[in-house]
Amino acid sequence: MIPDTARPGQRVLVTGGAGYVGSILTPKLLAAGHAVTVLDTLWYGREPLAPVADHPGFTLVQADLRDTVEVRRILTEGAFDAVIHLAAISNDPSSELDADLTREVNLVALERLFVAAKQAGVRRLLYASSASVYGIKQTPDVTEDLALDPITLYARYKAEGEQVLQGLLDDRFCGVAVRAATVCGWSPRLRLDLTINILTSHGINNRVIRVFGGDQQRPNVHIEDLTDFYAALLTSPRELIQGQAFNLCRSNATVMDLARMIQGELGEGVKIDVVPTDDNRSYHLSAAKVDRVLGFRAQRSLVQAVRDLRGAFQAGRVPSWGDAWYRNVAWMKADPQLCRWDGLI
Repeated sequence: MIPDTARPGQRVLVTGGAGYVGSILTPKLLAAGHAVTVLDTLWYGREPLAPVADHPGFTLVQADLRDTVEVRRILTEGAFDAVIHLAAISNDPSSELDADLTREVNLVALERLFVAAKQAGVRRLLYASSASVYGIKQTPDVTEDLALDPITLYARYKAEGEQVLQGLLDDRFCGVAVRAATVCGWSPRLRLDLTINILTSHGINNRVIRVFGGDQQRPNVHIEDLTDFYAALLTSPRELIQGQAFNLCRSNATVMDLARMIQGELGEGVKIDVVPTDDNRSYHLSAAKVDRVLGFRAQRSLVQAVRDLRGAFQAGRVPSWGDAWYRNVAWMKADPQLCRWDGLI
């Protein structure tokens, strides 16, 4: 077996590195001594990566994942040790806007990227899958050994992406899938369409937290813990992660419990408004495997995510919070041509 490059100071390609997770992960990797190239369409601009723009170890390449020729060129010339694949049409509502686009990006371009990465000599690929691949489970804990039963287009392609990766793994190519819970917390490319983020935003700005249903169980993880995990996977022993999938979650709580937690942080003047819903999806995600195998535990509480967001609003770092830029579906609807690049596939 060829030794894997499980060491610091690697050359890393991060797809979607200017996004919600990527704009937190990229500076973290640079601080750890890695050289980082970000491949991103920059649908949401380059400002999220402005703090590292002049870092000597940082390179930003504006390119579309569907541009197979350009992706191959980047991989060949970059001589990367590892690829962290974050880029995707992200979340269920966004994926349903254009089924063809979602398939192009989340499956077809993904497969071509994975194949090209292996051909270019990349030794390790970290894939941002999703806890949504499990679908609806009735078991007390959703663990990695359960069958995948995706019920949305987004989840389906995430699951099929895992299958693509599994089919490419060998002694020269190591791969691992990260099935993260719903992410929360501050990021330079802030998303206000994620459970805790949007409830906190409404509480701060409207003084009313609107809860749809409330009894649904939801797993969440702080963005700092998720990005710490990706950084740790770069140097984790190959034999512990090869072909594995890991759930990552800090805690599970009902939507109503989350609303009450946020209300408690923001003050008694914030009210909770309950609205009936037909979406009663509920599941309890277990993160026992990642602790048992890798000794990794999410450290930040969900309350910390609320406090981080409140601090960002108070500091004026969330101007015009109602703008479409903070919400993926609204941004895509605002400019339907944003995501189209004809002739690439």
